[in-house]
Amino acid sequence: MIVGTAGHIDHGKTTLVKALTGVDTDRLPEEKARGITLDLGYAYTALADGSVLGFVDVPGHEKLIHNMLAGATGIDFVLLVIAADDGPMPQTREHLELLDLLGLNHGAVALTKIDAVTPERLAVVREEIEALLVGTTLTTSPVFPLSGRSGEGVPALRAYLETAAGACHTRSTGGHFRLAIDRCFTLSGVGTVVTGTAHSGKVGAGETAIISPPGLKARVRSLHVQDRPAPSGQAGERCALALVGDFEKKDIERGMWLVDPALAVPLRRFHGELRVPAGQPSLKHLQNVHVHLGASDILGRVALLDCAEVGAGAHGDSALVEILLERETLAVHGDRFVLRDAGAQRTVAGGRVLDIFPPLRHKRSAERLALLDAMRVDDPAHVLSRLAAQAIAGIDLGRFAINWNLDDAQAERLWQRSKLRVIRAGETRTGFAATAWTALAHTLLDALAREHERAPDMIGVERERLRRMTSATLPRPAFDALVNELLNAGRVAQTRAWLHLPAHRASVSADDRDLFATLKPLLDASPYNPLRVRDVFKASGIPEDTVRQLFRRIARAGELYPVAHDHYFTAGAVSELAFMVSELCREHGAARAAALRDRIGGGRKVTIHILEFFDRIGYTRRVGDDHIVRREGVAHDWTT
Repeated sequence: MIVGTAGHIDHGKTTLVKALTGVDTDRLPEEKARGITLDLGYAYTALADGSVLGFVDVPGHEKLIHNMLAGATGIDFVLLVIAADDGPMPQTREHLELLDLLGLNHGAVALTKIDAVTPERLAVVREEIEALLVGTTLTTSPVFPLSGRSGEGVPALRAYLETAAGACHTRSTGGHFRLAIDRCFTLSGVGTVVTGTAHSGKVGAGETAIISPPGLKARVRSLHVQDRPAPSGQAGERCALALVGDFEKKDIERGMWLVDPALAVPLRRFHGELRVPAGQPSLKHLQNVHVHLGASDILGRVALLDCAEVGAGAHGDSALVEILLERETLAVHGDRFVLRDAGAQRTVAGGRVLDIFPPLRHKRSAERLALLDAMRVDDPAHVLSRLAAQAIAGIDLGRFAINWNLDDAQAERLWQRSKLRVIRAGETRTGFAATAWTALAHTLLDALAREHERAPDMIGVERERLRRMTSATLPRPAFDALVNELLNAGRVAQTRAWLHLPAHRASVSADDRDLFATLKPLLDASPYNPLRVRDVFKASGIPEDTVRQLFRRIARAGELYPVAHDHYFTAGAVSELAFMVSELCREHGAARAAALRDRIGGGRKVTIHILEFFDRIGYTRRVGDDHIVRREGVAHDWTT
């Protein structure tokens, strides 16, 4: 169990931790000289059952709230320290407010310095504490009168902490590893060491992790967990990890994360819910704030999504917001955050992260707000069901898994339990509800029917154009899977590169057929670089516009392809070229202009036109100078 202190300056937090553990957490020379805590301190003590109790001691000064919040992230138990002589003070109330916003609901109150007051004063302060806790997450927390200096009452608190540690719910090790870095230093013979509380998952010596941002790759050389050497660390434990990589101590700072590579997805905005604590002014749209998330403190703004402003309300009242950050950080669903005003003088609000992949548009639509409202429930299956009902073009399951920090096994179980149709393409997973998949099929068939009615003389629709007609945002692998399913069911037919309804036939008039038979040999003479329209006119004497209109009609019937402007290739030539491109991809991983030019014996310009044509119709996709066939075994598309 990780215990975090809280309370006003000079109320005896550090003294109490030393009484409980024997460790003075004030490690900085300035702290020892001034007698006050300036930064986070750490201590550990062994328990009777062999486990280790960890303490994070935080500063109590009002100007060091950012350090206090960095220490509060990831703790399990709050030790609120209140001095009997002063009673509750401003930072007592502010720290309690912050703990409440962070949702920390397990704790105890240490009523310190009882040896400095009378019994009557002690009774008054106990009443003040009882009133202070009403309505907070620590309402039912026990109060332990004690003196950190004399040791009076300390054994009772220690016994309670030991009991609480035994009853503390062990955090699940599911999900990918993530640790909020709160300290970085170097040790002779060890190298760079980072410390923090593991929020999720497990990590072991020898494993690879990412320091993000900025995305530094690191190997875990060794670990100390709860101040002891260990082969691995996991969620809920304080870890010190010796890291090896192409970086130095100066490259790492508090607020960064050490995560499994799968979670190294930096973000500068996210959607969440928040509430304004009682007694605070209303929160305005686009108000400038300090965003405290994990161990970081980042300037940002708050965009309100479902209201014009957020007033202070009772515990549980919340608004939906978009948090816009000035620099990158990491987060997942459920992470707590606190907002403080632009001058870092007061707490503005606190809340939870809901979605780290918010849309750029329609952020305030009824559907989007309903989905965000559903995300308030900590049940990914429930949210996935709601999302699948909305996502006609499918769900990016990879992003969904990252947002909820699902490891591979958890994700696969969820996809199966939700009965999604999952389309896999490399590392990409796209999920569809059965109703959405059926609706896409109907949309595609309706699009073909309308196109046949609009242009009955066209043989069909090219794949890429039909994908856009079905859904412009539908991923190509999902569209291919849908088409293949309809082809296998006989609901769609294919003629070379065109898709059409099985009963549809394009026709060419007898006059057009006769004229084309006269001109086709001119194209066949150089099939991979045929004559252009103007050159056909010069060679045949048939008016240029007549040739152009004829070729357009023949192309609509699927026997010619307009590879470039006024440059038509026969279907047979395009089929052979497609096969060549497929062969180049199989042999070299991609087709390039120079390699294709060598095969067809033409010039570079026409070769580039051919490859751009294949990109345009969706047969290939361009990656730099490479052109890659989108699907294996597609050469038959051009020969059937």
